[in-house]
Formats: sequence, structure tokens, C-alpha cells
Amino acid sequence: MGDFAGSFGDKRRSVVLARLEQAMVAQSSLVVRRLGEDRAGEISAHRVLSAASVTAAGIVDCVARRRASAVAGRRIVVAQDTTEVNFPGRSRKTLGPAGRTGVTPGFFIHAAVAIDATDEAVLGLVEATIWTRDRRAVTARRRRSVAEKESQRWLTVAKETSERLARARERIVVGDRESDIYALFARHPLDTHLVVRCCQNRTLTDGSRLFDATQAWPVLGRQKVKVAPRGPGDVGRVAEVELRAGVVELCHPRHGKREGAPATVAVTFVEALEVAPAHGATALHWRLMTTLPGTDEAAAADVVRLYRLRWRIEQSFRMLKSDGLKIEEAQTFDPHRLFNLAALAMGAAVRIIQLVDARDGSNRPAGDVASDAEIAAAVALCPTLEGKTGRQRNPHPKDSLAWLSWIVARLGGWNCYYKPPGPKTMRQGWDRFAAIAKGFALAKYPAKFVNPVAHRGRGAISVIILSRTLSSSARAGA
Repeated sequence: MGDFAGSFGDKRRSVVLARLEQAMVAQSSLVVRRLGEDRAGEISAHRVLSAASVTAAGIVDCVARRRASAVAGRRIVVAQDTTEVNFPGRSRKTLGPAGRTGVTPGFFIHAAVAIDATDEAVLGLVEATIWTRDRRAVTARRRRSVAEKESQRWLTVAKETSERLARARERIVVGDRESDIYALFARHPLDTHLVVRCCQNRTLTDGSRLFDATQAWPVLGRQKVKVAPRGPGDVGRVAEVELRAGVVELCHPRHGKREGAPATVAVTFVEALEVAPAHGATALHWRLMTTLPGTDEAAAADVVRLYRLRWRIEQSFRMLKSDGLKIEEAQTFDPHRLFNLAALAMGAAVRIIQLVDARDGSNRPAGDVASDAEIAAAVALCPTLEGKTGRQRNPHPKDSLAWLSWIVARLGGWNCYYKPPGPKTMRQGWDRFAAIAKGFALAKYPAKFVNPVAHRGRGAISVIILSRTLSSSARAGA
């Protein structure tokens, strides 16, 4: 049952949810018919996903538990963002409007992942809110409180970060320009820092504008920044930027509701401007507001580096969608069931990203993403994937997540040379690994899966199939 034990009022529901999430990681699929493996499994999956006691919020809460111990004593960055899941050209009357035109049926996911600020590895899902919009007209934005707006989600993540990552040494929530909200800086938990990319050229207490503040500030120094890939085929680039930083005092928005917020808020303002962008490239220009100190070169450089980690949530969304689980192809129509499936999928996508991270070495156990039976299959499989040279041998400690990641990468077609395996390679590797692990279990414990009277000799056949599978895998990986 793992993360779901003791939840949802029935042990069987916890078992089914754990099995579904594991199947998502193994199969890179959200088709319930496939995840259930047989008719009985499919029916039980639909029943659990439809149960009133099983909610997306409850699933997220369970999934978020798994990184509670992983963050202890660490400096943690929490990257948050929102993504849309649209179903163009398909009848989804139960879903509200989404997409650029506002007429495409769909729903939204606002998620946050925890990242180790030192080694930049994803540690797990912190929070995820899933909703669809009401088709009815809403009250004018300025007449609504923050709690009545979708922007409340940015404040919710800061609150959940403070509570769920309480054992971390330091917590820093990072957001893009959409999170540039005065209320976020006015109300965030005092034990949780913020790094936000500026969207609005706000008014300062001296009457000047925020974006003009850096004109009088000296250049603190230069820094090289790794710009994350924008999508498949993009390898990213390195930009050299000039750093300026200082403390500014923001005024409360003139037309915004006060709601107990202070009239002014002091923040650190950091600007990173690319010096000589490559021909044809848009110059990198980040204006960042933060509650961290950042008025010297080292501190300003650290703020820029922390903001750069925001790309990990975008990577997680790509794994949820086009690069991995393809949630847009989900066949479930009922919103309750669909949102539960999406919550499970968000956790599964983050687990796959963790596996990708582990390719370069991780001391975390393989059990973080694989069952005992799958690990046993990996032990038998690993030697068949190793070659004669040092680079063709698994260099990681047995039973570690890095060790399992190496095996999965080999099954996905990685040849141990050239560039490291990416998410698609790992997804394809999981597909093969799941099939081989199941065959291994059939061969080792035939009585557990096969009626020995009705199917006499089936276990021996499974052994033959497995040995052929292992042999072909070895030939493919050599």
C-alpha cells in the first residue's frame, strides 16, 4: 500500500491506488484498461477512482508524504507552476473552458515539486491542485478577495511548503511571472522564502517604478547561467549575465483590496541581464523579487541560480503530458474520476523524473520507485545488460536508485556512450522492464499466477520465454 496506507477508509482502496500508480510508472500509460491488466483489475480501478471518499486532494496528500524524510536538514527549493490539459475536438461537456480561445474543454493542474538546492535533484511532489472552470460569468476581478481567485493557489503552495517540509533546513518557493502577487509577499509564512520573477512594473514608496530602480545600481559582477531546454531537441545554452541588486519597498496596489495586507512590503530586487547573446537568440533578462538577502554578488548569483531550478516543474509537466504519460489521451470522462487519475499521474510523472535524475548517481534506494518483485528481476537482468568494457558495466551500488536507473536506460536503448539517457529513453526502458519483471515473477512463482491443474507446464514455458527475453536484451545492449 505504501504511501496510501491508512487512507480512504478501506485497505483495499489503498492497495488499488498503489498498484495503479506503480503501473503508471512502469507502463507510461494512463489507460485504465491497461493499468488494470485484466478485467477484474480494470473494474476495481474504476470503482476506486469513482469512490466519493477518494479525492484528488487526498491522493496528493498521500503522495506528498514520501518526501517528508528526504528533505530533513536540506536546503529545499519548491518550484510551482500551472499547466492546462485540453481536449480539443472532443465532447467533454462535464469540463469547463480552457485553452487559448477559452472554449476548448479541459482542466488545470497547479503543482509544486521539491528540489534539493545543492544537487538540484527532484525529491518529490509537494502539492497539486486540480480544477476545471465554471462556465458561468464571474464577478469582476477587483471586487473579489484573493481567496475567491485562482491566484490563491500560489499562496496555498507557500503554506503547504511551510507545513509539509517543516523538517527542511530552509524552504524557498520559486514561481514565474504569474506568481507576482502582492498578497503572496504580504502573507507568505515567515519561515518560507520566495523567489518570484517580476511581471508588473510596480510603484515604489518614493514614487519611482520598480524596473527603473536598477539604473542607478552598480554591476555587482558577471555570472554564467545555464538556460534550460525549451523542449525536445533543444539542448539549452549558457548565458553570461550582469548582476545588479538592492532592496526596494513596494506599495500596495492602488485598486487591490487591502484585506489586512500592509501598505508597503520590502523585498530584495535582483536583475540578471545577458551581456552578449548569441546571434538570433533573445537576451536573457530576469527581474527577480525575493525575501532572501541578495545585495552582494554571491547572494545575487545564488538567487539567480535558485530561480533557474524552476524548469524542474516544467520538466515534470512535460513528463505528465507529451513526453511521457500523455494525459491528454486519457479516456476517462467523469471529472471526479479524471481528477483522481490526474493526481496519481502527477505523482507518477515526478517519480519518472527522479529515475532520470538518478542516472548520474543517487544513494536513494531503488524501492523508491520499484517494488520488491521488480528489484529482484533487475538483479537477474543487470548482468545480461553489461558489456566487456568498464563503461558498459553498471557502476552504481546494487539496489540503489542509480543502479536501477542504469538498467532501465539500457533497456530503453542507451548504449553507455554519448549523451545521458533522457526522459523518453527512460520511459521506453520502463515499458520493457515492466514486461520482463512480470515474466520473471511468472517464472519464479508460477503457482501464484497460474492454475497448476488447468495450465500444467505453464511455469516451464514462462522460464523459456524469460530466458529468451533476457538473451535478446543482452544482445541489444551489448
